[in-house]
Amino acid sequence: MKIKNICCIGAGYVGGPTMAVIAKYCPEINVTVVDLNQDRIAAWNDPDVSKLPVYEPGLDQVVAEARGRNLFFSTDVEKAIKDSEVIFMAVNTPTKLYGEGAGMAAEMKFVELCIRQIADVANSDKIIVEKSTLPVRTANVIKDILKNSGNPHHFEILSNPEFLAEGTAVQDLVNADRVLIGGDNTESGLSAKQALVDIYAHWIPVERILTTNVWSSELTKLTANSFLAQRISSINAISELCEHTGANVEEVAKAMGMDSRIGPKFLKPSVGFGGSCFQKDVLNLVYIAESLGLQQVADYWHQVIIQNDHQKKRFARNIVRKLFNTVAEKKIVFLGWAFKKDTNDTRESASIYVADMLVDEHAEIHVYDPKVTAEQIYSDLDYLNSRTPEENRKRVIVHNYTTEIFHDAHAIAILTEWDEFKGYDYQAIYKQMKKPAYIFDGRNILDHETIQQIGFTYEGIGN
Repeated sequence: MKIKNICCIGAGYVGGPTMAVIAKYCPEINVTVVDLNQDRIAAWNDPDVSKLPVYEPGLDQVVAEARGRNLFFSTDVEKAIKDSEVIFMAVNTPTKLYGEGAGMAAEMKFVELCIRQIADVANSDKIIVEKSTLPVRTANVIKDILKNSGNPHHFEILSNPEFLAEGTAVQDLVNADRVLIGGDNTESGLSAKQALVDIYAHWIPVERILTTNVWSSELTKLTANSFLAQRISSINAISELCEHTGANVEEVAKAMGMDSRIGPKFLKPSVGFGGSCFQKDVLNLVYIAESLGLQQVADYWHQVIIQNDHQKKRFARNIVRKLFNTVAEKKIVFLGWAFKKDTNDTRESASIYVADMLVDEHAEIHVYDPKVTAEQIYSDLDYLNSRTPEENRKRVIVHNYTTEIFHDAHAIAILTEWDEFKGYDYQAIYKQMKKPAYIFDGRNILDHETIQQIGFTYEGIGN
């Protein structure tokens, strides 16, 4: 099957970058990304590529190269569906917040709406590709909806999960460790899988493109993220043990990481993991296990989330404890709000929850993040519904620059590992702060000996 037109429903952190890279390497294929959010589409079409709605290093260059040639962003969902042979679904699947499975199960209403719209308007056979992270056997639900829709055309369902890390998404797409494509092993299923293989083979070596059945592909995405989250929670648990024994977690992690059976990745202690995927996918795995009666399996994976929540809480409690058991009316500077560097994504960021706990203690929080807007920061806090929006804006002050932020601050809390924070003149910063001046390094990015020599009281993770 020769693919000439691709449609992607969902212009967010997955759909936008993925389709931009496909368009870059497949100039003969027209790629249209559609979304009902007019402001988001307008931002993708902004002549100034520095204003794209998703910040990823290198993404602006990829979009600038392909946009208008064979990469298009539109709100006309129906036209894009009709014109395409392949439809990627990259819609949001957040954790469900109501009813059965609340707090754990994936919210599937956007996926269902997407499938029903495809069934309503599709005027030819389609390959539908699951790009969103979905529960195992979602493909069965999709097939059932399409089968009973009355649409006479044939639909082939593939699972092609994304394995992107925000901040390195473009490189993860261009130099992928693997591309996973799951589908039925029928004649039409094999043909559909090969069509998608041929697209990725434009730039990915064929030996890195794996084909499986659809269930294995769906489950692999959940388990891959759960294993990565587990490693972070594991090293964070060890960090607390190190703080009580005199061991240094960085040294422990380095020694463990040199074991070829373990490896060094995702052994960086921190204030806790965030982002849209890890917590959501672990909780989804927990819910699936519980729904199948596998309670011990569910309890095992749930502990990953419990440990992550504990890490955020103890970071906030340590700030209160070190500042003489009260932070009331004390100025605390937050360096970073995004859940990790090189992204403007704040979903489930540890900063949100640490700030919320400190505001409960009547602290005065001053925030600087090079890529996150004040609007987003206040939206994150308001979403928790811990207090009125007016109180959030009274207690949390957002800065666009660091010029005045450190004046009379009692403490600095580093919540995101932005590279620029390493290069600050901490000698000059120290002079502006109240004494004793504290740095709570939630990412262990500063040299603690240098910081202590300046005069700071330094509190890292696990040392």
